[in-house]
Amino acid sequence: MSTRWYPAYQRGNPQLRVFLPNFWMKLVRCPVSQPPNIVHFIVSNEMTRMDVKNYLEKIYNIPVVHVSTRIVMGTTRRDPGKGYVVKDDDYKVAYVTLPRDVEFKFPDLFPENKKVEDDKKSLEEAKKGFRTYLEKNKKDPGSPGWFSF
Repeated sequence: MSTRWYPAYQRGNPQLRVFLPNFWMKLVRCPVSQPPNIVHFIVSNEMTRMDVKNYLEKIYNIPVVHVSTRIVMGTTRRDPGKGYVVKDDDYKVAYVTLPRDVEFKFPDLFPENKKVEDDKKSLEEAKKGFRTYLEKNKKDPGSPGWFSF
């Protein structure tokens, strides 16, 4: 279960009570192409359609038109070491439909051109540092790097 159970009531002030939901939602990319206003979530098995809708509307202020859910059975496979059959946990998938004018687009967290430029820059710095290391230890090639003059 969850670690977010309410603490036991104790007399006196202040009351240390924080009310957090026992639910979680994970935003994932849908394996098949969907319209831009449908968002794919993997949610807690205890969540209902109304829970998903209220969670998104009340906490994140996202307008939700419709929610459909389904339970996906976990995969079964044979354990390679022991040889017995192992079954992964089942999970629930929620498809959230947003209004027609709202379009969801995944953010581009790792833009290709900036990442390549940063990698090239760090590679050149590493090469430059290695060249200076070789120049320092040219006189004594067998000595360790920390023993330089």
